Amino acid sequence: MAGHSAARVRRYAAGRARTLGVATRGTTAPNRLRRNDNWLATWPGLTQTLNADALVVDLGYGASAVTTVELAARLHRQHPDFRVLGLEIEPVRVAIALPFARPPRLDFALGGFELAGHRPALVRAMNVLRQYDEEPARQAWTDICSRLAAGGALVEGTCDEIGRVGSWVLVTAAGPQSLTLSCSVQHLEHPRTLAQRLPKALIHHNIPGRAIHRLLTDLGAAWDQQAPLAVFSTQQRWAAAVDTLRTDWPILDKPRRHRFGELNVTWAAIDPSV
Repeated sequence: MAGHSAARVRRYAAGRARTLGVATRGTTAPNRLRRNDNWLATWPGLTQTLNADALVVDLGYGASAVTTVELAARLHRQHPDFRVLGLEIEPVRVAIALPFARPPRLDFALGGFELAGHRPALVRAMNVLRQYDEEPARQAWTDICSRLAAGGALVEGTCDEIGRVGSWVLVTAAGPQSLTLSCSVQHLEHPRTLAQRLPKALIHHNIPGRAIHRLLTDLGAAWDQQAPLAVFSTQQRWAAAVDTLRTDWPILDKPRRHRFGELNVTWAAIDPSV
C-alpha cells in the first residue's frame, strides 16, 4: 500500500502548478466536524437535488484524513452510493491519507479550488478560508461554484478546535443562500461565543449596525430571557430562544433541528453587502 500510495502522489504532484489556493495549517482532530457532517447527512438538499452516486468533495481536510473518513461514514449511513473525495494542496497530506482510501466510495487526491478537474455535486470546505482576507475568500466561493455540477452547492465555514461551536454558509452558483450557526448547547456559555467562529465573509462585519451583529445580539437576549428553561435542559432553552426570533428573522430550519443546537437563516437577512 505504501509504494502504491507514493506512486499516486507523484502523479498528482505533477499537476500541482495548476492547483489553486494556499495550504492551511492542517490542524484537525477526530469528531471536529461531526456537527457539520450530521447537518450535511440530513440536509434536504442532498436527497432533493443530488443523484444517488453524487460526488462529494471534502476540500482542505488537513494533515490527517480523519475528518474526510468521518464525513464519508456519516454520509453513507443515509446515502450509501455517494462518492467522497478528499482534496488537499499538500502532496504529503495526500500520501498520509491514501491508505484510508476505499475506492470508489472514498478516495484522496491533490487539489485546491480548481477541484482537481472534477465537477462535484457538493463541496465541503471547513476551516479553509479563515486564513484568507475577505475578498479572496469571496473569490474562492466563485471559483469553486463555477466548477460544481449543475445544481451543486458549496458548504464553507469554520469551527473551534473540538467542534463545539461553528458556522457555515451554503453557496450555489446563484450566490450564498443561508447561514447556519451550530453549537453544542450543553457546553454553551452564551451565544456571543458564536461570533468567534463566523465565516470569513461575516466575521469582520459583527459590529453595531450590521445585520449579523443584530442577529447575534437578538439570539443572546433570547437566550437570557429563556434562562428558566435551563432547569429542564439546555436544548429546551436553545429551542425556545430560537423560536423567539421567528417573528423578526427568516429562520429556515424546522423546530426539530433546534435541539441539535442549530439556527439556520437566509443569507439575505444577514448579507453584509446590503
